Amino acid sequence: MSRLSGLTNGIVRENPVLVLVLGACPALAVSTQATNAVGMGIAATAVLLGSNVFISLLRNIIPDKVRIPCFIVLIAGFVTLAEMVIEAYAYPLYQSLGIFLPLIVVNCVILGRAEMFAKKNKVLDSALDAIGMGLGFTLALLVIATIREVFGSGTWFGLELPWLIDNNISVMTMAPGGFVVFGLLIALVNKVSKGRAVRKKDFSCEGCPSARICGKIEES
Repeated sequence: MSRLSGLTNGIVRENPVLVLVLGACPALAVSTQATNAVGMGIAATAVLLGSNVFISLLRNIIPDKVRIPCFIVLIAGFVTLAEMVIEAYAYPLYQSLGIFLPLIVVNCVILGRAEMFAKKNKVLDSALDAIGMGLGFTLALLVIATIREVFGSGTWFGLELPWLIDNNISVMTMAPGGFVVFGLLIALVNKVSKGRAVRKKDFSCEGCPSARICGKIEES
């Protein structure tokens, strides 16, 4: 796989939210406003980039049997740093994201890329993978949030939109509206890609990249 494809795969073909369906919890929870979506996307991308780079650097040093705890400690360190920066310089955003900011530690996108990519590849490739996945995650959140905010609140990035501000669909800012938008966007991506997006064919434990993490498959 070329470095260019490694950078662009995460945007459409392997979009973590709309194709791999990872990180759906924050994608639905914070996507009521475009500002929150961009903030969460940038924070997650920064954590993903930092953790991927360091895990790639340390991949030959970290013992395989304790790699998951080590990955989580590294990720938690970058999440704490991101949380402190946002609290210091963007306090309203920090308040809006709430508990979902520290929960980046257990975001499946970040731990999944650490386990499936960073621990197997060099630093530059891991950094490009992180940037691509981060961009894909941010764009997916922004699209979901734009639809929900425009039609649910009649605003976009807090700016009032004529007519829509007085004729909004309030359910779009609630959980049912989030799931509807999420499902329709997944269907749209699948339609545009003509089914060529990554598809999971094996639903057994053997086909799951996290099977060893949950203990369903013993380490060889």
